[in-house]
Amino acid sequence: MSIPIYESSENYLEAILMIKERKGEVHSIDIAEELNFTKASVSVAMKKLRENGFITMEKDGRIHLCEKGRVIAEKTYEKHKMLTDFFISIGVDAITAEDDACKVEHDISDLTFEKLKKYISEH
Repeated sequence: MSIPIYESSENYLEAILMIKERKGEVHSIDIAEELNFTKASVSVAMKKLRENGFITMEKDGRIHLCEKGRVIAEKTYEKHKMLTDFFISIGVDAITAEDDACKVEHDISDLTFEKLKKYISEH
């Protein structure tokens, strides 16, 4: 069963995961730079994600994904990577593929995504 979550929250969680993989730790400023948002906007979003149990924040500002936040981030990131690669494989330029993948990753159903993954693995 999917956890209902807004697209913007998925983007934040995905960004936290990607930054953590690259840098080892995540602070609000890293997210603001990654997503090109203001620190104030990120601060409001982090408060909501923390209140809803998707992240924790340490006193020094380090941000960590909770289990349910990690699951959503990994799922969103998997969709993003696979869709980007697929779009590139059918001839879409990398920048457009990346942009389109970011849009589609939030709206594609789990069923369609699983069928697309299966199709790609078989071809």
